[in-house]
Amino acid sequence: MSKKILFIVGDYVEDYEIMVPFQALQAVGYVTDAVCPGKVPGETVATAIHDFEGAQTYSEKRGHNFRINADFATVDPADYAGLVIPGGRAPEYLRLDPKVLELVRAFADRPIAAICHAAQLLAAADLLRGRRVSAYPACAPDVGLAGGTFVDIPVDAALTDGLLVTGPAWPAHGAWLAQFLAVLGAKISL
Repeated sequence: MSKKILFIVGDYVEDYEIMVPFQALQAVGYVTDAVCPGKVPGETVATAIHDFEGAQTYSEKRGHNFRINADFATVDPADYAGLVIPGGRAPEYLRLDPKVLELVRAFADRPIAAICHAAQLLAAADLLRGRRVSAYPACAPDVGLAGGTFVDIPVDAALTDGLLVTGPAWPAHGAWLAQFLAVLGAKISL
């Protein structure tokens, strides 16, 4: 089995939701590749920092620039053991790209980790039908309309349904990454 994980990102991907899993998976031995339609390796996407500061929804601030390291136009899904879809605002517009949807569907029978607003992209790719899914609560209608069941869990928890691991937002990273590694069948020795 491949030790490579693919990330699909776009401008205003949530900063923690790309930076943390991208580096954490490297730390346990995976090769992590990030692609973005319309961008080539070496170019960057802008990130956004979403925080929970007591308002009725999250706040948003400009984050870092995240460097793309693989080419969307030539990526072969067969080279990867799994897919990670971070949240933020990127999934909202990435779901409009038929080639992105085709790439996501190529992972239908492999491990997928999706967090926060990534449910929007999975819904558009028709990968939520009959699945139990967590996401940012504002995505509950997207999950339901796509035939999935939205499960409201604590913000620091994650949910596994078969090979799909989902979480509501970046505070779930510990649980979300642990469950994704379990689904990948990772063996970690320190």
